[in-house]
Amino acid sequence: MHRHRSHSFSSGILPTRWIGLTLITKLALIGACSGETSNIVPVGKGSYTLARPESCKPLPGTIYRSKELKGPISTNQWWSSLIWKKFSAPLFAHPLAMLSHPGGIAVTYPGDVISGESGNIIGGGIAPDGDFSIGHSAVEAFHDSRCSAYSDWFVTARFAKDEAVLETSIGHGSPFIFCKVEGGTGRIRFGDKPQIWADEGKTLGLTVKGRPYGVFGASGSSWDGKDGDVLTNRGKKPYFSIALLPEKSEEILALFEKHAHNHVTGTRAVPKISGGELTTSYRFETSAMEGSGSGTIFALYPHQWKYSEDELSELSYASVRGTMKVGTGSEFTTTVPIQGLLPMLPPEGIPDKERMKDYLMKAASIHTSQYKDTYWEGKHLGMLTTLSGIAEVMDEPVLQKRFVSEIRKRLENWFTAKPGEDSPLFYYNRNWGSLVGSKPSYGSDDQLNDHHFHYGYFIRAAAEVARLEPKWAEDWGPMVELLIREIASPSYKDSLFPHIRCFDTYAGHSWASGHADFGDGNNQESSSESMNAWYALMLWGEATGNEVIRDTGIYLFNTERTAVEEYWFDVSETNFPKNFPHVALGMVWGGKGAFATWFSGEIDCIHGINWLPFTPASIYMGRFPDYVRKNHARIVDERPKGDDYNNGWGDLVVMFKALEDPAYAARYIDGNPNCSLEGGNTHAFMYLWIHTLDRLGRNDASVTADHPFVNVYSKNGKKTYVAYNHDSKPRKVSFSDGTTLVAEPHGLTLERR
Repeated sequence: MHRHRSHSFSSGILPTRWIGLTLITKLALIGACSGETSNIVPVGKGSYTLARPESCKPLPGTIYRSKELKGPISTNQWWSSLIWKKFSAPLFAHPLAMLSHPGGIAVTYPGDVISGESGNIIGGGIAPDGDFSIGHSAVEAFHDSRCSAYSDWFVTARFAKDEAVLETSIGHGSPFIFCKVEGGTGRIRFGDKPQIWADEGKTLGLTVKGRPYGVFGASGSSWDGKDGDVLTNRGKKPYFSIALLPEKSEEILALFEKHAHNHVTGTRAVPKISGGELTTSYRFETSAMEGSGSGTIFALYPHQWKYSEDELSELSYASVRGTMKVGTGSEFTTTVPIQGLLPMLPPEGIPDKERMKDYLMKAASIHTSQYKDTYWEGKHLGMLTTLSGIAEVMDEPVLQKRFVSEIRKRLENWFTAKPGEDSPLFYYNRNWGSLVGSKPSYGSDDQLNDHHFHYGYFIRAAAEVARLEPKWAEDWGPMVELLIREIASPSYKDSLFPHIRCFDTYAGHSWASGHADFGDGNNQESSSESMNAWYALMLWGEATGNEVIRDTGIYLFNTERTAVEEYWFDVSETNFPKNFPHVALGMVWGGKGAFATWFSGEIDCIHGINWLPFTPASIYMGRFPDYVRKNHARIVDERPKGDDYNNGWGDLVVMFKALEDPAYAARYIDGNPNCSLEGGNTHAFMYLWIHTLDRLGRNDASVTADHPFVNVYSKNGKKTYVAYNHDSKPRKVSFSDGTTLVAEPHGLTLERR
């Protein structure tokens, strides 16, 4: 029997069949490059092309990276503009913000001027000269800046001209900028003349624009220009560092000096799943430039310190995400409860089977021969996938077969590239190491935007076919797993794709923009479509017996869940500024939080874009029912038609409300059986979702399990436990409250206690 085992990600090793797939694909790439084969690369029964389709705009030819940095490169990160442009857009690492420019790298602290008064959460941003700029004594203007190294949340920007080199290493949560120089010395140019309040020769404590910093030269060095606005390091050792101090204090300056020359050279998040908990170790690798010390100083985001039992100091920084608490050492850990998920909801949520069958029959009668772009095609596949699960619990095999056949047909067409074909297909860009679907949309081609949003729908649809037809998964799985590797390759050694492209391991959530070329850094609008992608990984991994993919999905889903709760919803009311007038954000940016979307200013859309698509996995949004109540009340107050939900995205508003007051939602759907719908929703799932919650109860977030495919509902003091078992044999599922049940093979098992 397949068992859920504790799995560590520290090795970063690909599954054996992935190694074979990678080797086959590399050989095909070599052949294509040499002209020995066509541009079509076979993968399992499917294929992709190396030729850019007409519908796809070209990606930039230049990646701004050093010659030593080879292989597929990360995009969709907080620092991605560094590789897309000669000089970066603002880089919001938190607590610091940086900006590369011809003179070097500008640095500022944007956290001391945060306000929500405008209706958005706005930080200080970064001016072209910052609080100061770090440069090189021998160079006034570099030709460009280039990424020379990166790890999970740190990156190094390299500036070079002739023999002069400046390297600056920066990262999430780090108050330090670690610098190395060749062919000269370091120079710091201040926007305003700094006030020096501590001077120990090589180490200075100073304040600029009201913000305290420590400046740390190497042993034996000193700083010239202390009576002006330019400091130049004088010494023989090629390194120095600068740090934002939490407070103006000689004691704190001394603490930071102890760690100033332990340069961070690598970072890695190492998740481990055990029972119903996800424990993640955030590890810093340091190199002691002086002495033999180790460890560094770091600041934890709210989604980290709220789930960490590590001892932290009383020091902190402010950020647009909330308070960041300071710790020291080489690692810290977080432990979060795993939210159980089901591939479909149980039949007990269907009070009127005739009505449900009518919904399914109407959905099955709609035929769409046209293939859309990757986003809208994905939404269509998502609807079919959800309908398949409903047909199964309704015991309607003919209808289910119709839905699954349509999914299979459409996926196989997408997963097959033919010479001269424009769409539907996928093409691989060798320069950027990315798989792009055609037809693209919303910049998914020339900007590598939104791949996790789009491909998550495809992967979940494939997982539904794989759950029912294992042979199909064997034949077409290699193409599915290329999509998975495109958005979330679990390996650091993948020769085709970067490690977990779309996810920011320290920020705890994904980014949508491939290039992050905005004044406010990167952004993500639809956190819920990101969650849908990680749900899809869980389902595919379980259906195919691939624990690495499944556990990667569990890690990403539950980590991003905590980030959504903290930064999009602020469920505990600790992160949004007191003068912010809203109860949620539509978009999270590196340098701000926006009550907006890319496409609409309607209240339903600003909230609903972080709910859709509603699937069985949407249960995670009900972990804090008091917040749901508050959120819904605010929406109704601001909707043009109030609690008349038969307009806009009113269906989604009602479904969200069902997470807190399902009886209210049930009265609506029963009284409005043919209500208006958002384009990716169906009456069938709306009916099942609402009545499952009404009949079985709300999500009981206090109970976890040693199996990820469960739900626990609570109503009137009674609990209902539901488990799905993908295996061919029964499996025992143990819950954290002491309950156990035996899940029957290939289906749902429900018990009330």
